[in-house]
Amino acid sequence: MSKTIDWSLYLSPDATPTFQQQASLVMRLSIPAILAEISSIAMQYIDAAMVGSLGARATAAIGLVSSTTWLFGGICIAVAAGFSVQIAQLIGGGRQKDAQSVLRQGLMAGLVIGLLLGALGAGISRSLPIWLKGAPDVCPDAGRYFLIYSCALPFGLLRQTSGSMLQCSGDMRTPSLLNIFMCLEDVVFNALLIFPTRTITCFGMALTFPGAGLGVTGAALGTALSEAVTALLMAYFLCFRSPVLRLEKGVPWKLEDRCLRNAAHLSLPLALERIVLGGAHVAATRIVAPLGTVAVAADSLAVTAESFCYMPGYGIGSAATTLVGQSIGADRRDLAKRFAYLATALGMAVMACTGALMFFFAPWMFALLTPDPAIQALGSQVLRIEAFAEPLFAASIVVAGALRGAGDTLAPSVLNLISMWGVRISVSIFLAPRFGLPGVWFAMCGELCVRGILFLIRLLRGKWLDVRHGSLIAQKSE
Repeated sequence: MSKTIDWSLYLSPDATPTFQQQASLVMRLSIPAILAEISSIAMQYIDAAMVGSLGARATAAIGLVSSTTWLFGGICIAVAAGFSVQIAQLIGGGRQKDAQSVLRQGLMAGLVIGLLLGALGAGISRSLPIWLKGAPDVCPDAGRYFLIYSCALPFGLLRQTSGSMLQCSGDMRTPSLLNIFMCLEDVVFNALLIFPTRTITCFGMALTFPGAGLGVTGAALGTALSEAVTALLMAYFLCFRSPVLRLEKGVPWKLEDRCLRNAAHLSLPLALERIVLGGAHVAATRIVAPLGTVAVAADSLAVTAESFCYMPGYGIGSAATTLVGQSIGADRRDLAKRFAYLATALGMAVMACTGALMFFFAPWMFALLTPDPAIQALGSQVLRIEAFAEPLFAASIVVAGALRGAGDTLAPSVLNLISMWGVRISVSIFLAPRFGLPGVWFAMCGELCVRGILFLIRLLRGKWLDVRHGSLIAQKSE
C-alpha cells in the first residue's frame, strides 16, 4: 500500500469518485488505523496478562488508576486533534506551507502541555489511590504505577500528536507500524522489568532469563520506555520523512494567534468531552472499588478485554477524521457527508462481528489474562453483557471522529455529558448495591446504546456540515 494518496482524484472541484472508489479509500485508511489501535490495546493486554500472573492484588493496583490514566490520555488526544484537524483541512485546501506551520506550533504547544500534565499527575499520584477508595494493600503499587505513567506523559503526547498529524496527512501506514513496534517493545521491557531472574527449561536445555523483579512498578517502567522510544521515532518520521509535512526551510518556528485560536476551538470541547468521559470512569471506579478486590480486578480486565472489540471503531473513526477534514478543507461537503456515512456503516458492521466474537470467547480471553478462577468467572459474565452494545458503541465512536474532522467538537461533548452522567453513573449507583459488578455493566451497556442513538441522530440531521469554528475554509482568502 502506498504511503501517499492522490487527493486530487477525490477532492478537486471536478472530481466525481464512484461509490466503489470512496468505499475503497475508507477501507484503505481504516485498515492500518485499526491495526494501530489494536496494537495499542495489545500492549495493555500484555501488561494485564503479565501483571495478572502475579495475583489479584497486582491486577487491582493497575485497575484502580486505569480510569485516571484514560482521563489524562484523553486530554492528550484532544490537544493532538486541535492541530491535526487543522492540518487535514489545510492539506485538503492545498495549503501545504500553512500545514507545516501548524505542525511546528503543535509540537511546541504539545511539549509545554505534556510537561504540565506530567507535573500534575506526579503531584497527585500518592493521594489518588486513597481517594479512589483502594484497599490499603493495593494503594502503594497503584501510586507508583501512576507516578511513572505521569512522568512519561510528555512522550505520550508527542507520540499522539505526531501520529495524528501523519494520519491526517493521509499516511496511516507509518503510525500503524510504529504502534505495532511499540507493542513488541513493551513485551521485551516488561519481561525484563516485571519478573525476577529465572531459569526456564526448554527442549531439555536450561535457559536463564534476566529480570529486575519489580512487579507492578516494572510494568509501568516497561510501558513508559516503549512509549518514549516510539514517540521519538514517530516525531522523526513526521519531521524528516513525511513527503507533505517534513520540516523545510522558510517556515518559521513561531506561535500564531490564529492557529492557537483554531486549536483552542477544536481542542477545548474535545478535552471537555474526554474529561466528562474520564471523570465518569473515575466515578465508576469509586462505585466498583467498595465491591472488593476481585470485582476491581475483574472490572479492569473486562475493560481491557473489551478494548479488542471497540478499538477497530477508533481506527475507523481516525480515518473518518482525515477523510471528512480534507473534504471540508477542499469545500466538498458532499464528499464529507458520504465519507461519514460510509465510515459509520463500516464501523457498526465490524464491531457487530467483534461483539459476537467477544460474547463466545469471553472465558478464553479471561483465561489468558488471569489464573484466578473467581476473576475469570465474574469478568466473563460482565463482558458478555457488554457485547450487545457494540454496534451502537461503534456508531458513537465513528460519528465522533467524522464530526471532529468537520470541526464540530462541541456537540459530541454535550452528548457524552448527557449520556455518561445522566444514564451510566446514575443507573450504576442504583444497580451496584443490588447486583454488584454485573449491575454496573448493565448500566454501561444501556448507556452505550443511548449514546450511539444520540450520535446517529446528530449525523443524520446534517447540522455538523455547517459548523465553521475551527474550519479554515473561511480563511482561504486571507
